[in-house]
Amino acid sequence: MDTSYPREDYLPVPAHKRDPSPTVLVPPPPRDHLVWSIFNTIYMNFCCLGFVALAFSVKARDRKVSGDVEAARRFSSKARCYNVLATAGSVVLPLLLAALVITGVIHLSKLAQESVGFFTYQFSPSDEED
Repeated sequence: MDTSYPREDYLPVPAHKRDPSPTVLVPPPPRDHLVWSIFNTIYMNFCCLGFVALAFSVKARDRKVSGDVEAARRFSSKARCYNVLATAGSVVLPLLLAALVITGVIHLSKLAQESVGFFTYQFSPSDEED
């Protein structure tokens, strides 16, 4: 009795080649933007928009886990909007403030240069002798 592995002459041959099954395109699950929301909440919190985005991100993740994809998409969309607003506000406002400070400094330096001539004006020598 031969108890070795199957011999090379006896290999199972598939009876027929199977047709590939049609692929069903499933849309990807919605993104919850949780990391972006945490970043906006902790680092660049502008008018609490980062916290609101974090709340919607957590709701989107909960809905995605529970299987309610449509609600997860709605919450994900809202979280993305609040994240965009928080990021834009946190980037634009410091740039605007810096531009205003630079403009003010330039204006004050020009004003100071103009006033130097006023304060160094000397009256006629006859006025000083009196």
